Amino acid sequence: MTEYDYWKIFPRMPKKVKIGDITVRDGFQHEEKFVSTEAKKYYLEELIMAGCRDIEVTNLGNPYLMPQFRDAEELLTHVRSDRFKKRCAQKGINYEDICFTCITIRESAVDRAIELKKKGIGPDRVLMMVSTDEEHHFANSGTSLPDYWKEAERCIKKCSDFGIKMCGTVSTIWGSPISGATELKEAVEFTKRFLEIGAHDIEHADHDGSASAAQVYRYFSMILDEMPNPDLHLAHFHETKRVASASVLAALQAGITQFEATLGGLGGQPANFLDDCPTKGTGDYYYDDPRYVGLICIEDLLVQIDEMGIEHGYNVDRMLKLGKLMEKTMGRRLRSEAVINGRTLKEGHPKYARPGLKKVKEKFKEDAGQKFPKDWAPQAVLPEQYRAK
Repeated sequence: MTEYDYWKIFPRMPKKVKIGDITVRDGFQHEEKFVSTEAKKYYLEELIMAGCRDIEVTNLGNPYLMPQFRDAEELLTHVRSDRFKKRCAQKGINYEDICFTCITIRESAVDRAIELKKKGIGPDRVLMMVSTDEEHHFANSGTSLPDYWKEAERCIKKCSDFGIKMCGTVSTIWGSPISGATELKEAVEFTKRFLEIGAHDIEHADHDGSASAAQVYRYFSMILDEMPNPDLHLAHFHETKRVASASVLAALQAGITQFEATLGGLGGQPANFLDDCPTKGTGDYYYDDPRYVGLICIEDLLVQIDEMGIEHGYNVDRMLKLGKLMEKTMGRRLRSEAVINGRTLKEGHPKYARPGLKKVKEKFKEDAGQKFPKDWAPQAVLPEQYRAK
C-alpha cells in the first residue's frame, strides 16, 4: 500500500523552518527608482514586528555603483537605535534574536562593516558571493575565482576578529545566465571550500531561476549527505518561470530548514538606472525583460509553508497586509498571488454561497448534509475493472 504520511515518505522534511526577509536589500536593488529611506525604515521595522528574525538591511558596497544604498549607514543607525530596541521590547520581541545582515561582496565593503561595528551600528552578519561559473562571478565581482577565494579568506578572518559572522553564497548552482548549464558537484565543492576557510553558513542561490524541483532535491540531498547540519544551509530561489514554489517543496523534502524571500517577489540584478539617471550597477541586465526577475514572494511562501502545517514564526495576515502596502510603495502590481486571494480558510467563504439550497433540499425531502440518494448503499461498490490489483 502507498504510504500517506508525508513525513514518513520524506523523513528529512522539517516541522519548523526559518524564513529570512531580504526585501530592503535584494528586493530594492533592482528598482530603477530610489526607495525613500523612510520607506526602508518602515519595512525593516514592520517585517520584524510581523515575525522576521533574519533580515538584510542594506549593501555596504560602493554607492557609486549602487546608489540605491547610499543611505546604508542611516538604516543601520536606525535599527541599532534605542528607540527601535524599546519598540521591540514593548512588542515582546527579544532584540538579541534578530540577525541584521549586510551585503559585502568585496573587501572594501567588509572593512566598512568592521568600521561600523566599531561605531556600534555594524551588522551581525555579512555576505560574500562566489559563482561556480567564473564568467558570472567576474560580472558580479570584477575578479577571478582564485583571487576572490583568497580575498574571502582574509575577510572571514577579519570578521571573526570583530565578532561578525560571514555567510558564503554559492551561486549558479543549477545554471548560469551567461554560460548555461553547470555541474552540481562543483557547487558542493564550493560549499566545502567556504566552510573550510571559516564561513558561518552558506546561502545556496538560484540567482536566475534555473532550478527545477528534481535537481533541487538532488542537490540538497548531496549537500546534506556530506554536511548534515541544516543550520549551515540556506536556500535562495529566484522566480523567473513561476516554479520556485516547487523548488521550495523539493528543498523541504531534502531537509532544508532555512529560506529567504522578498515582499512581492522583488529583486534581481542591481539596477543600471535610478530615477532619471543611468548608473553603473553590474552592467547590462542578464534578461531580455527585466520585469520578470526577482525572488520567490514571501507572502506566497508563507502561505505555502503555513498550509503544510510547518512552523515558521510569522503573522501571515500581517505579512499579507505588508505585501499590499508594498504594491503602493512600488506603484504597481507585484507578483504575489496570496495578497490578492488570501489564505485557504478552513471555514471557507460563506459570503459566496448562493441562496436557496435549503429550500431545494426541503423540496426533494433530503436531509441536511445528505450527499447521495437515500436508496443508495452507504459505500460505493467499485466495478472490478477499476479496483487495485
